[in-house]
Amino acid sequence: MFGTIFNVIMILLGSIVGSILKKGIKDEYHNILMQAMGLVALGLGINALVQHLPSSQYPVLFIVSLAVGGVLGQRLDLEAKFNALVNKYSKGNLAEGLATAILLFCVGTLSILGPIEAALNRDYTYLLANGMLDGITSIVLASTFGIGIAISAIVLFFWQGSIYLIATLIGNYINQDLLNEVSIIGGILIIASGLSILGIKKCNTLNLLPSIMIPPLVFWVMHLFEL
Repeated sequence: MFGTIFNVIMILLGSIVGSILKKGIKDEYHNILMQAMGLVALGLGINALVQHLPSSQYPVLFIVSLAVGGVLGQRLDLEAKFNALVNKYSKGNLAEGLATAILLFCVGTLSILGPIEAALNRDYTYLLANGMLDGITSIVLASTFGIGIAISAIVLFFWQGSIYLIATLIGNYINQDLLNEVSIIGGILIIASGLSILGIKKCNTLNLLPSIMIPPLVFWVMHLFEL
């Protein structure tokens, strides 16, 4: 868990630095930072698709996953509940920024592969690299949305901790095909977040979040019946 703890610390430090900078930034600079974050999210999401979609052995799975996960998320109304909870304790557009931070920090390739490498090979390279990137990103996010971005560090801890535990228990069943499918969906969710930040299209990104759990479930069923 060393790598995850480092990652969490970097997000917390970045959030503190960013929130301090936020106090001295004029509105026009906040606006350009918002645009920058939207473009960054689009770029990272597109990069994930370009990297992993050509390698997919199940090209329809991400479509089914988004459809099933979206319906489930809409039924649970995850986005409305999340926004209501955040807005209860904060002002402004923190909910949008926090949702973006959680997606950027948690569903990126390094954040998924890092805990797996740490659990199976005791290799912390991915997590340390991810921690540095998240630290820089959290500075920009916090300078735009405020200190509340630090909450994403808690989510990241439980997310990576869960992956680490699962990889420790069933590491032999995790393969590159599964990681590809999860990364494809993660890329699409990050693109959706970028579109929302840029005001191009308001996407209920959090309602689509259950989609990322569909590929592991499908692969588990396939292994169970040796398909």
